[in-house]
Amino acid sequence: MRVKVCGMTQIEQIEKLNSIGATFAGFIFYPKSPRYVLRHLTTAQIKKQNDINKVGVFVNASVDHVLQMVDECRLHMVQLHGDESPKFCEKIADYISVVKAFRLSDNDHIEWTIRPYMSMCDMFLFDTEGAGYGGTGKKFNWDILEGSVIGKPFFLSGGIEPGDTEQLKEFARKPVANALFAVDINSKFETSAGIKDMNKIEKFIAEIRNSPE
Repeated sequence: MRVKVCGMTQIEQIEKLNSIGATFAGFIFYPKSPRYVLRHLTTAQIKKQNDINKVGVFVNASVDHVLQMVDECRLHMVQLHGDESPKFCEKIADYISVVKAFRLSDNDHIEWTIRPYMSMCDMFLFDTEGAGYGGTGKKFNWDILEGSVIGKPFFLSGGIEPGDTEQLKEFARKPVANALFAVDINSKFETSAGIKDMNKIEKFIAEIRNSPE
């Protein structure tokens, strides 16, 4: 199972991700986030990181800004975590792979929610509904995905923590998980905002890698 470590802000930690088995590093380009990457790193520093797949996370940014950051940082993928329309996603997807994030409540109809984006985006990410934008750190109720036909590879997010590996393995055996592409971890693996506990991440990845693909 692939793992994306989001909210990266420290060069030395980014450089360790590949060696401990992470597939993606997430960089948050949302100025209101405590993990806003450009508060810590320059675009040139991000661009130099070539050993990990780089995902830029944006919230209601302009098309021009997103594409500028893609070029300046040499991003591999863009995650749109705001209220972006299908048409907006399409404009970005003409240039780079797009992951559209959805913040879901227990009452949301998954297939209706994602349907307008099916032909516009490459992947989806499912997170917990909350006030504001970006991750809430709150546990996502994975059960609400059961019975849905996602139809696209998806990232599973929402308060995933070190003790969740057995639950994730169980989820990965369910029919809906046929489209599960990766899990997304962030705040539950930190000592403070943007500072990761690399030992916890390494242990989590080692455990999750024993789960079925």
